[in-house]
Amino acid sequence: MFSRFSPAARRVLRAAEQECRNHNHYYLGAEHLLEALLQERDPAVEAALARDAIDPAEAHARIRRLLGTGDDRMWEGILVTPRVRKIVALAERHAGDREVEPIDLFEALREEGGSRAAEILATAEGTARPYAATRASLPG
Repeated sequence: MFSRFSPAARRVLRAAEQECRNHNHYYLGAEHLLEALLQERDPAVEAALARDAIDPAEAHARIRRLLGTGDDRMWEGILVTPRVRKIVALAERHAGDREVEPIDLFEALREEGGSRAAEILATAEGTARPYAATRASLPG
């Protein structure tokens, strides 16, 4: 399923799987994928966040609150949700003949649009404060 992924996109997937474990979740959902995309700090993803004036820290805080913690139980492996499978298919389409990159996953997550992760990104647009405004609000 992930054979066309670049090393950077594979790192995102490993980080998403780790988020599943950190939250005691047995499934890899779009929210775990967004958490990993925000953590990995890929330059193209960061540029897309800046372009849409999305504050990464605010999006990160919202996704962390949403994820919560699952039941403390044992399971074998992590399941990939149908929504993430759809996001991967969209990312592969975005990539065309090249390897899937993190920005393809990010844009596919937004394009799919049905997840809470996509909702967080949509409602976070315009939340980033310009650097000058941030500096002006800091104490002397």
